[in-house]
Amino acid sequence: MPEPLSQQELERYARHIVLPEIGGPGQQKLKRARVLVVGAGGLGAPVLCYLAAAGIGTLGIVDDDAVSLSNLQRQIIHDTAGVGRAKVESAAAAIARINPHVSVETHRLRLDESNAGALVGAYDLVVDGTDNLAARYVMADACAAARRPLVAAAIGRFDGSVTVLKPWEAGADGAPNPSFRDLYPQEPPPGMVPSCAEAGVVGALAGVVGSLQAMEAIKLIAGIGEPLVGRLLLYDGLSARFETVRYRAAG
Repeated sequence: MPEPLSQQELERYARHIVLPEIGGPGQQKLKRARVLVVGAGGLGAPVLCYLAAAGIGTLGIVDDDAVSLSNLQRQIIHDTAGVGRAKVESAAAAIARINPHVSVETHRLRLDESNAGALVGAYDLVVDGTDNLAARYVMADACAAARRPLVAAAIGRFDGSVTVLKPWEAGADGAPNPSFRDLYPQEPPPGMVPSCAEAGVVGALAGVVGSLQAMEAIKLIAGIGEPLVGRLLLYDGLSARFETVRYRAAG
């Protein structure tokens, strides 16, 4: 039997519990969930804040970097006093302030082929908050192998995208769900995609896209709604437009 929600938790999550789609059973699912967030930067910061506030039982954080002053324009889980501190430690301290009912597991390392499988396999769901294309391929392959849903996203300048990957399952039509490599068959050559430091990015854009990722993660855990499987949600911040593009498994 799952551990019942305490009186404090019932009050904290009251606005979730009153929703018929979530209710007490859905909040219990959130409490039991183990979610790995890879990257505690622009996307990972709002994801971690909202998942902590939502009552995810255990949040794992992967990041090998330290907080720098230039991060603070968008990485809202960190603050000025945290400059120079390991991002995983800074984020864990912020989560403790947001919600003491959430357990945090920190992994101060760079996700790569040698550690991705073990990391991903220890969690129920993975959220991509990286700014590194090579890491995204490794992470997506590890999630597919371990059959763990991946909420993937990317941002640049004024634009962002979000999708959900569950390639081991089939859609309503019986066709296999697409993988990350169906969406992005080949990794671009090094230097082809500029970094945030090179191209710039609006801080609030990370908040918009990261919040969408947190919403998808909550839907997947609670088993509600229609996740963005086989759909790429595109956001253009300059024109304030959303578009959804469908994509399929190759072959």
